[in-house]
Amino acid sequence: MTHPHHLPVAWAPLYAHPLPAGHRFPMLKYELLPEQLIREGTIAEESIFAPIPLPDKYILETHCAGYYQRLVQGQLTRHEERATGFPWSEQLVQREVTILGGTVQCAKLARHTGVALNVAGGTHHAFADRGEGFCLLNDQAVAANYLLQHEGINKVLIVDLDVHQGNGTAALFRHEPRVFTFSMHGARNYPARKEQSDLDLALPDGTDDATYLKLLQETLPRLLDEVQPEFVFYLSGVDVLSTDKLGHLGLTREGCRQRDRLVLELCHRHHLPVVVCMGGGYSERISDIVEAHANTFRLARELWF
Repeated sequence: MTHPHHLPVAWAPLYAHPLPAGHRFPMLKYELLPEQLIREGTIAEESIFAPIPLPDKYILETHCAGYYQRLVQGQLTRHEERATGFPWSEQLVQREVTILGGTVQCAKLARHTGVALNVAGGTHHAFADRGEGFCLLNDQAVAANYLLQHEGINKVLIVDLDVHQGNGTAALFRHEPRVFTFSMHGARNYPARKEQSDLDLALPDGTDDATYLKLLQETLPRLLDEVQPEFVFYLSGVDVLSTDKLGHLGLTREGCRQRDRLVLELCHRHHLPVVVCMGGGYSERISDIVEAHANTFRLARELWF
């Protein structure tokens, strides 16, 4: 477990999963990001804890047993596997289950430290019975259900600021009033068919820093007042950057940092424990991705430690 005076960060080497040459998912960021944070002194080696793979019983509070069993046993159809975007392997499943463990452990830690971050996670396209869009199991949904069922939490807010709508998360909690889902995303981006979150803000292509930040500033403080959450999950995807190959929005790195500051400062001011998962980022230069993610950790450390 992490030292109480260090920012708790979940990471394991298997987060950087080997993929076929030319695959468009930037796995390298999961190696480079913790290296960068340690090198610059944002986190200490003691900050990082190796997550324990989450036991099946907690996964099955969110995911269908039939789907989960077929996923573990490598029995997905070719169509199902293609929808996930990853070639199936036992190691890939182990990675997903470890990421789930990381987000759940972050949630338990954040109740004491105020904040905890998972270097991976934010797998918001996974539904109860299927995976999509580089997401096999939905870590924030699993962790939210864990808090509701085992930690005495009664109200959770999920703030999803990845450029893609959190369609799996929205569907999973459609009939769960104790979890409020908020997704602010590109209107014309993946997934083509959106689900209904409790609040969806769909943005036009090319949305710039000022427009984005104004909308978030008008929305999030009000949401905290209305929802009265006891716990927040924040999906801080950096695919909102103008440099992103899949994003189509127009945020600068500074705009992305201001976005993180807005969310984290609100949580800090309201004494709301928050778990942050990194989500997507597909800029051409890996340094753009890593630097934008690193800003999230820098802000968390500045505010809480």
